Formats: sequence, structure tokens, C-alpha cells
Amino acid sequence: MSNSGFLLVDKPAGFTSHDVVAKVRKALGTKKVGHAGTLDPMATGLLVVGVNSGTKLLTFAVGLDKTYLATIRLGAATVTDDAEGEYTFRGERQAVLNLTDQRIREEIAVLTGTISQVPSSVSAIKVAGVRSYDRVRSGEEVKLASREVTVSRFEILEIRRIENFIDVDVLVDCSSGTYIRALARDLGSALQVGGHLTSLRRTQVGKFSVENATAIDQLADSELIELTHACEMLMPTIEISDSDALALRQGKQIDGEATQVLGAVCAGSLIAVLEKAKFSKLKSVVVFAGGSDD
Repeated sequence: MSNSGFLLVDKPAGFTSHDVVAKVRKALGTKKVGHAGTLDPMATGLLVVGVNSGTKLLTFAVGLDKTYLATIRLGAATVTDDAEGEYTFRGERQAVLNLTDQRIREEIAVLTGTISQVPSSVSAIKVAGVRSYDRVRSGEEVKLASREVTVSRFEILEIRRIENFIDVDVLVDCSSGTYIRALARDLGSALQVGGHLTSLRRTQVGKFSVENATAIDQLADSELIELTHACEMLMPTIEISDSDALALRQGKQIDGEATQVLGAVCAGSLIAVLEKAKFSKLKSVVVFAGGSDD
């Protein structure tokens, strides 16, 4: 098995992303492990993990578009915008009963496309150096600034009416930085009955799919996506000569043009990630040593 690359992990509920990293470190016997994009403990699904030199590629995976399966419960709002928080508002029973499927679809349409979203206050965003979720869970009221995000697909899979609630199963394709809990909150607010998330599963990060992920109890038998292949799934790559490979590893620039970052490959091995420099030159953003960890 390659010593460096990406490992796709299917995170179970109840584990933090940090817990998964610790499990991977122990299973693979290495300290150089990181991840691209936190999943809440209640959430399940795809966590992209970098191992050894693969950690150098994580920065290029963080901003990828993502896909989620989620269940939004209409009829109550919570302090955390998910099922783990206490109710802050209960919609009137008759108002919930009167909600039509068409009305729900109309408000979901409003939350589709490029929208301005206030992140959930129970998020990893730092406020004066402290994570927002830590402030909320210690009793503080936190208000975060809105940001522009893109929800390219917000599709209803099923609508179920359960006692005084309506559960809406949805499929969401969105840009990095989109909070699905905030979509649940805003949908409930628009419908004036409150809303929160009861389940969340990440199924896709860029070209990486949870279908190819490893269960948490099978990490020791997992296969890494080796560096070159991982890079090819993140960005275009170019083939370079041995002399260019040596130049890059010596910190020099090479001839070439680019409009975006590129992976530089020599004889099947990933040498560097490149970006445009001056005078038709390419310079390295990250260089891979080609040692035992590669």
C-alpha cells in the first residue's frame, strides 16, 4: 500500500472529525494525518483524509463542491439548528397541518441558486478567536455575518407527516461553506413554523464519493488513493521532464503557462503543484520530496 495519499472515510454518527483523524493515525501508524472539511458529530458520510505527503494536497480539497442527503424537520426551531439542541420555537399545530407540499417546494426554490446565508451559530467559525459553537454551547448569543453561497440543487426526495411535524428528505448540491443546518433553519423560518436538521450525510466532495469510502472499523485494511491519482481528481495535471522535476525540487521555476493550479507529474510520480509566475514561467505552490513517505 502507498504510504501517502488520500483516504476516504465513511464517518459514523457520534464521531468528531478529530476522532476520525486519531483513528487513522493509530490504524496506519503515522502522525501526519489531516482532513479536508469538518463534519459535525451528528453527521455521517464522507471525510477526505490526507495521509503523510497527502496532507499537502488537502488545501486544494477544502473548497470543493459538496453533496448531502439530509432530513429537515418542520414544526420546531432549535438553538443548534439540529436535533441536538433545545427547542427555541414550536410552530402552531394548525399552521404545520396546513402546510402544503407545494408551499414547501416554493420556499425551497427560494433557497436554491446563489443566496445570502447566515451560517449556523453552532459552527466552527471563530469569533474573537473562539469557535462559534463553543460560545453558543456556553450560553452566549452569537450572530455571524451573512455570506454568499451557491445551492445548485435542493431537491425534495420525500415529504412525511409525523404527528406535529413534517419531515422533508432532501438532496443538496452546494458550494463549500454552505451550512445545511442553516438551510433547514431558513426554510422553517420562511414557512413560519420553525425548522431544524434531524439527519445529515455527506455523499460527495468534488469527485470523491462516499461509495468508495472505508468504514471506521476497517481502516487498517484500507487502500489509499495514491498522490498522483488524488491530484488528478483535484486539478489538471501536466507531464514534465526529469530536468524540470529536478529544478522544481531545487526551488526553481520552469517554463509554462497556466490559468489555474496544475499538478506536475514525472514518470507517474507527483512532483509539485504549480501556479502561474511572471514571464511565462510556472512556480511551485507545494513540492513533494519523493522520499519514503511519497
